[in-house]
Amino acid sequence: MRSRIRAANGAIRKLGADYLAYALLDSIVDHYYPVLETVGAEIDQIEDDLVRAPIKSPVGELQRHKRTLTQIRRFIWPVRDLINSLMHEETGLVSKATKVYLRDCYDHTVQLMDLVESYRDVLSGLTELYLSSVGIRTNEIMRVLTVISSIFIPLTFIAGVYGMNFAHEADGKKLPWNMPELYQPWGYLGCLLFMLAVAIFQIVYFKKRRWL
Repeated sequence: MRSRIRAANGAIRKLGADYLAYALLDSIVDHYYPVLETVGAEIDQIEDDLVRAPIKSPVGELQRHKRTLTQIRRFIWPVRDLINSLMHEETGLVSKATKVYLRDCYDHTVQLMDLVESYRDVLSGLTELYLSSVGIRTNEIMRVLTVISSIFIPLTFIAGVYGMNFAHEADGKKLPWNMPELYQPWGYLGCLLFMLAVAIFQIVYFKKRRWL
């Protein structure tokens, strides 16, 4: 503004104090656009990162941008109210020609508020997208772990049963109900093959049910 006044460019040296007030307000409003463009570019980058790597947590950056947008909104609001009051004042301090400029400046503040709200909506959507991706990832992990646990439950049961080691005979008498198969020559290998067959059967069954 000082440069414009010194260079006497445009109408700033020809019109009154009301136009100078408009020029100052317009300069303030215009300087919000680069800030919002920077915020918008960073939000787009966060969105691209979420698409490529949904595991990476952007919560800190999202909260930082939300605070920035909240501050910008809090700064723009009184400027808009001030411009609106100057547009409708009836004391004659602001000429009709200057009110036309003020109306254009007021439209810019409305655009800025719309941009802020749209960016806030995008940030909320990105937060929901991240939480959804984390939930989906967690569900996939839990499904895999559940399938693995389901496969090992019967194997653990079989190993537990054959690990009780009840006596095959007592006082020289054979006890037929006390696991005589423990003393079979191929009992260990047979037990392992049976456990392998159970595991394969479960995997095939889970795939047919599309649980894997």
